[in-house]
This record gives sequence, C-alpha cells and structure tokens, in this order.
Amino acid sequence: MTMIQKPPRSPGSALPADPARPAGPGPHSPGRHESHAAVPLRDVHVRITDWFAESARDLPWREPSCSPWGILVSEVMLQQTPVVRVLPVWRDWLERWPSPAHLAAEPAGAAVRHWGRLGYPRRALRLHAAATAMVAGHHGEVPRTYEGLLSLPGVGTYTAAAVAAFAFGRRETVVDTNIRRVHARLFGGTALPAPALTAAETRRAVELLPDDDALSVRWNAGVMELGAVVCTARSPLCDACPVLDACAWVGAGRPAPDYVPKGQAWAGTDRQVRGAIVAVLRDADTPVPRSVLLEAPVDLGMGAGAVLVPDALSALHRLRAPAEQLDRALAGLLADGLAEEADGGLRLPG
Repeated sequence: MTMIQKPPRSPGSALPADPARPAGPGPHSPGRHESHAAVPLRDVHVRITDWFAESARDLPWREPSCSPWGILVSEVMLQQTPVVRVLPVWRDWLERWPSPAHLAAEPAGAAVRHWGRLGYPRRALRLHAAATAMVAGHHGEVPRTYEGLLSLPGVGTYTAAAVAAFAFGRRETVVDTNIRRVHARLFGGTALPAPALTAAETRRAVELLPDDDALSVRWNAGVMELGAVVCTARSPLCDACPVLDACAWVGAGRPAPDYVPKGQAWAGTDRQVRGAIVAVLRDADTPVPRSVLLEAPVDLGMGAGAVLVPDALSALHRLRAPAEQLDRALAGLLADGLAEEADGGLRLPG
C-alpha cells in the first residue's frame, strides 16, 4: 500500500524530481502550463509535494497501517462532508467493521444506523453493497485496479481513481473539487473552476500528472490538501502557498470569479425531512408506525399520563413539514432502500 503520510526527510532535502521525459512537446513537457513566473512544471511538482510532506494534516487514513478498505471508506465518507465530521464516524466504522467481510455480514440497515449525521445516507448503502460485492467476487479484498474498483456498485470514477492511487500507489488522475480549484487558479488564472467538471479540466489534470508512479500519488494528495487548507474557495491563504509566485491567478491580479457558487439549501427541503425521518428510524428498536411519523403525538405534560416523545421524533415534527412533503419523503426513502415496511411500520433496511 502506498504511504501518503508525511515521510521523514532530512533538513533541506527535496523530493526527487520527475524522471527524464521524452524531448518534444509531450503532455508533461515543462513548457506546458507554465505560470506567470515561468516556473517549470517539474519544479511545481516538487514544491507542492515538499509542502505536503512538511505540512499535511495527520489523518488516520494516511497512516501506514491503514488498510485499502479504510481508505475506501474514508473516500466515500469525505464526499461533500468535512473531515471533522467524518473522523469519529470513520473510526467507529473501522472498529466495528475492519474489513469488507465484516460489513457484508451485517444487514444494510446497520450501515445506515452507524452512518451518524454525515448526511447523504445512500452512501452507507453503497458501501454495504460494495462490501458485499467484494466478498462475492474479490475474495473479500478491495480491488487493486481502477477498473476493478469501478466495477463495484456505487463506486464512481473519482473514488476508483483515488483508492487506486492512495491505497495501491497507482498512477491515476484524481480530480476532486479542491484539485479543480488549485488547477484553475495556478494554471488557468481563474478564481474558480467551471460549475461542473469539463473535458478541458480533465485533459489538464492528465497533462499535469507526473510520469513517476510514486510522485503522481504524492502530487494528487498534495494538490488536494493544498486546496483543502490553503487555496480555499472563499478565503485563500495565498501567503502560505508554496507556489505563490507561480500562480496565474495571483499574477493576473486575483480577478473575481465569473459566477457565484450556489450553496445547497437545507432548511425546508425534502432532504432535511428525509434526514429527520432516518434519524427517527435510527433511534428506534422496533418499526415506527407511519402515523407517528406523519402526525405529532400529543403531549399534555400531565405526569404519568403524558406521552414521552423521543428527541429525534420531536425534531422531525418541529420542522412542521406539510403532509404531502412527509409522504413524499417517506416514499423516497422506501424507493431508495433507506427504509422498509415491516410489522405495520417502517424501519431501517434489515
């Protein structure tokens, strides 16, 4: 397994430069993608990977002892979810299910129950399905290649490339939001990448990838980290950037973005209502009657005759979602496999 944690280096040492490249205007030639300061690409590679070696956050999925399964779980959990929220859930999952076989032996509902408050709980179902597929077709192991990873249910191109690179040291083009933003500023001179990934961005990422396998892994991890902690979307810390003098965006005077990113709405959305219903099902030991989900129990607060309302159920009804929205949310959860009907009520999938 490839180590992308901070490697020990002697003071003043540098990561090795790229291996010699063919002459001519190939995709990795230094003349391609040079900055306003004309810093050769190979120097950009070394600066960012040096910075990563010295400054990367200590995260458990970067430890040498972390398994490919742990890396896969982290990549799925980190999609659209901050590291600080992922850490406790990731640790719980790896303690509870240290291998794909351990998760596959549990019902899918257990994955959803222990997904906590990460949001987008379909990811838990996808991880369970992927674990089941690994047990059935890969001897219980995480596939070692991009193609093998992509064959797993719920694993897309980004996750397949990231796991192939970070767990197995393969030279793959990893492109996430942070990497796209760094590429856009450093090489494109724009404040933000396009609203959606374009073919041109993918071609640029391929051209920027070092030829050497080990260096390509550190490059992917380093650019991703740079975008996460320095080259952030709203308040970039340019003075802390290891390639500040090479940045085309800085050289152009830091022009404003040509569009305003739209944050995802939450309050009042079907997604909020679905999350509240899943929270009720997660806390329940038995199927929850549909009527309890649709109508708030009456609590008169009169001693022994009072109705005790669980916190999750109270939170659901405090949303005051209209009946049609509750019906729609329930139907969606059933259709997505995040809930099932049993014994006159609803529960997490068994």
